[in-house]
Amino acid sequence: MMKRVWRIPDAFHIEAILRRSSENCRKIARGSTSTFWVRGLAGEALSSQPTWSQVFSLFAGRGSPADSLVKQDMKEKVSSLRDELLPYSADAEKIEKILSDRGVSLFRRYADGSAFSELLKQLSSSPGLALQAFDWRRRQLDYQTPMTADEYSKAIVVAGRSKNVDLAAELFKEASNKQLKSTSLYNALMTAYMFNGLAVKCQSVFRDLKREATCSPTIVTYNILISVFSRLVLIDHMKATLREINDLNIHPNVNTYNYLIAGYITAWMWDDVEKTYRIMKAGSIKPDLTTHLLMLRGYAHSGKLDKMEEIYKLFKGHIDQYGIPLIRLMIHAYSRSSDVNKVQKIEELMRLIPKDDYRPWLNVKLICLYAKEDLLDEMENSINEAFKHNTSVKTVGVMRCIISSYFRNNAVDKLANFVSRAECAGWKICRSLYHCKMVMYASQRRLIEMERVLSEMDKVNLDITRRTLLILLKAYTTWGEKEKVHQVLGMMCKHGHEIPMDR
Repeated sequence: MMKRVWRIPDAFHIEAILRRSSENCRKIARGSTSTFWVRGLAGEALSSQPTWSQVFSLFAGRGSPADSLVKQDMKEKVSSLRDELLPYSADAEKIEKILSDRGVSLFRRYADGSAFSELLKQLSSSPGLALQAFDWRRRQLDYQTPMTADEYSKAIVVAGRSKNVDLAAELFKEASNKQLKSTSLYNALMTAYMFNGLAVKCQSVFRDLKREATCSPTIVTYNILISVFSRLVLIDHMKATLREINDLNIHPNVNTYNYLIAGYITAWMWDDVEKTYRIMKAGSIKPDLTTHLLMLRGYAHSGKLDKMEEIYKLFKGHIDQYGIPLIRLMIHAYSRSSDVNKVQKIEELMRLIPKDDYRPWLNVKLICLYAKEDLLDEMENSINEAFKHNTSVKTVGVMRCIISSYFRNNAVDKLANFVSRAECAGWKICRSLYHCKMVMYASQRRLIEMERVLSEMDKVNLDITRRTLLILLKAYTTWGEKEKVHQVLGMMCKHGHEIPMDR
């Protein structure tokens, strides 16, 4: 069976699989919440983190539906306990006392483990505290109120998110020894390995699950596997996994498609991105918010601004509230476009980003944007922001972009001030900075200041080149300084430089 996972189907076959899967899934519920990694991808490039509620929902048990009022009451009690625990995340003794005083009766009342599972979910901002609570749960209550597979599953995910894969594996083994093996337990361990980039171990757990007699992979399992391949840009493996899903007659869900789209975006396979999106729109499994955020990301990367703007208008509220990384990506897309209104559009988007959410790369993008548009005041404001945050520009291209703007605006004094600050701040120093100052001083017949630039170049260990001497020669010739013209010509001969015939 596993050989089928690594078989590489052609593009036509993959599209047929997607279409057939979509047609067979008309009875599948929409809007599953297992979007933990794709949602991260829709954020900052490969750095965003999944929401805990989404992660935990993957491993929730399928027990009998409880009365909504009872569930709400349980959640409120757990919320109260969580609020007592959070201030003491660094005090192990206090945590144990609160859990002993408040938690024992609560967790025994919900012997199915639902209350403790809810506590793990609500401790989303403090995974270390969640693991402390779980350790207490194992030591204090297990002998009276046996732990459930769901509790272990959620704890394994917490351990993985805390980069403690050894603990995740230990908890999986412990649960297995207690005869608590379940698909959700395997899914949890696969997720822990996925979070930590351990693709080989994740696949090993998948193979173990396929050999297990008492449980078998579900669409969630395959979604995790696809997301692993998506992260590693193993597109052929990702497509082959989709083929196995189809061969086993397992119905994909919206998250399956989202993971595929995410993988194609990572690989910059824009045709496959749009093809999958069209199949979703035409089939029974419709795109959800995550799908559209991914598509916005794809359109921004591929420079399809019309389609990017169309999605942004439809989901503006969600993006403004939750998608700051996407806002930055849209700004980047506009900055490299030829849109005549891009400055206005970028400034509107910038207002949505909190002032304390500073990104050096974005600041440099704005500097270059304003420089190319010859918006000198705006450029200098962004430069000041960079100096304020100790951002150090190390690329010649950015420096030349800044220089060119000063030159076009004939702002030599502002350029001189910038060069002085750039030297102190450790920015990239190049001859173009000083040559531009010399040319601008010369154009205003400020020859003494032009000559001082030579001393500045010497201080930063920049030698005089033929280009430097030509600038001097042109300046002295223009303003009739014959004696100095002869001096420069002598220096050119001395250093073996060719003398221009049209001087």
